[in-house]
Amino acid sequence: MPIAITRPVSDSLGQCELTHLARTPIDVELARAQHGAYERVLAGLGCRIERLPAEHGLPDAVFVEDTAIVLDELALIARPGAPSRRPEVSSAAEALARYRDLVHVKAPGTLDGGDVLRVGRTIYVGLSLRSNQAAVEQMAALLAPLGYRVQGVAVTGCLHLKSAVTQVAPETLLIRREWVDADAFERQALIDVDPGEPYAANTLLIGDSVIYAAAYPRTQARLEAYGIDVHAVDVSELAKAEGAVTCCSLVLGGRPGSAVVG
Repeated sequence: MPIAITRPVSDSLGQCELTHLARTPIDVELARAQHGAYERVLAGLGCRIERLPAEHGLPDAVFVEDTAIVLDELALIARPGAPSRRPEVSSAAEALARYRDLVHVKAPGTLDGGDVLRVGRTIYVGLSLRSNQAAVEQMAALLAPLGYRVQGVAVTGCLHLKSAVTQVAPETLLIRREWVDADAFERQALIDVDPGEPYAANTLLIGDSVIYAAAYPRTQARLEAYGIDVHAVDVSELAKAEGAVTCCSLVLGGRPGSAVVG
């Protein structure tokens, strides 16, 4: 059974880091209700939910994706580009150590999990305001022996690579071309977001289904026209904190008993 690691919404969510959005009031209780509905969709798609402890002094802690990248062979513990977010990492690493060997991105590397897209044995890393070339080089050295190819991809106009492109089916990506060079993904089939929905490229692929923000019905219709099974969730309050559906979980297949290394 897949495991989805999540974390409750912090009391301080309204003080989150913001890069591309203006700060607007966030209804924390509504954000919690939306997050709970998101967890129920994950459970309905076969995931066992494992919740990390709440971190009410860390506004962005609900966005656990940025703390790590989980592969079949190991978990790569990130070093978030915003220093305020680095205290989120230790509890996520502790949870992941029960299921994976751990390796770590180290200074001067910076890496947010939201900048990492794995498609088969290729790992695309967004070169953004949060993730840098030093992290790409570290990842390449760590993962090449396992048969992964690591490729940096420039990201402009959005927070993370997975704001611009995500996987929605085998060899099929959903993309907003204005934020990332589509030529980097030449081996994949590409579905474009609806032009009127610029933030619509983020999806979470679970098995043969995707979890998707309900705010983008026209792009959802495009996905469904391709035969993709879409489970829409309202994440409007989390979106005010520059969050999206991939941000709120770390999904892995269970492999208990691994040691901690690196």
